[in-house]
Amino acid sequence: MEQPYFTQSQPFGRYKSVEDACTFAQAIVDTIREPLLVLDEELRVLAASRSFYSTFHVDRKATEGQMIYALGDGQWDIPELRLLLERIIPEQGVMDSYEIEREFQEIGHRTMLLNARKTFHKGASPPTILLAIEDVSERRASERAMQRLLEQKDTLLREMSHRIANSLQIIASILMLKVRSVQSDETRQLLHDVHRRVLSVASVQQHLQTSALDEDIDVASYLTKLCEALRGSMITETQPISLRVAVASGAISSSHAVSLGLIVTELVINALKHAFLNMQSGEIVVGLEVDGGDWKLSVSDNGHGMSDEIGSDKKAGLGAALVKALAQQLEAKVEIHSSSSGTAVAVTHATFMSRLPAAA
Repeated sequence: MEQPYFTQSQPFGRYKSVEDACTFAQAIVDTIREPLLVLDEELRVLAASRSFYSTFHVDRKATEGQMIYALGDGQWDIPELRLLLERIIPEQGVMDSYEIEREFQEIGHRTMLLNARKTFHKGASPPTILLAIEDVSERRASERAMQRLLEQKDTLLREMSHRIANSLQIIASILMLKVRSVQSDETRQLLHDVHRRVLSVASVQQHLQTSALDEDIDVASYLTKLCEALRGSMITETQPISLRVAVASGAISSSHAVSLGLIVTELVINALKHAFLNMQSGEIVVGLEVDGGDWKLSVSDNGHGMSDEIGSDKKAGLGAALVKALAQQLEAKVEIHSSSSGTAVAVTHATFMSRLPAAA
């Protein structure tokens, strides 16, 4: 490695005496804002910057000519500093941002970044070591405080998530009690629908409660677990309907996953209510493709077809309105293709060609 060196040419060569050159060199050292030490081969202090004296509350007489480890009654006898000066610098000649911590009697605990250079001079003059010291104590304290705040935020979010889950379960239980007490079939059906939606929100929230805000999650695992919950809560043993997940590998942010989970829930509910009336069997397929920031969600069935409720200008039901609103939030478009052999609803925020399977 090429070593830095000082020459006897300009600017030092312009001075006629050693004293003048030393005065000029000391002025350069004092101009540096960070504490700086100039050490000889034996690690004695040849010079120190004004910033060093003011930062560490020491004077010039007790510093110059002293071994660095003896400064401040031995406060600079730091194992990490010995490693830097006696091993790393002789081998490499340079070291940047070497972090150490130390308790000083006058100024307390300090975290410092050390930057060192071994300099060589032309002629017979021995090499010297320049040791710059950056005090990053306040920066590290701020970083630790920020980390504590982030940890507290995560704890509060987990607690809030837990309470929301409990509240949703209580609401679902109250709705079921109400279902048993009402006489109107229409009211009972409406309460059943609301109950399903509360359970779907609870299911989405449960699957995402371990994820940080906007943290990427595995979309295949997420939708598989969600559909398992939907299957268990909405498809009875007497219904010959299967719910299948066909999701390519990929990741999506948890904030987007919430909206996608709610969309899947509404479309599955819609298919169960309308697609399989008087049919012996049926299948619903939930698929999602992710390609970078693009994605395409598809929910299809092989039922008898249904009207274009979601995409029409007619007054839409609650489920259709929710799907449209959630798609708008995601800056996605909704497309419906329905025929006598089934219905497919696609929610797309993508430009790639879809390869998702449809219900057979």
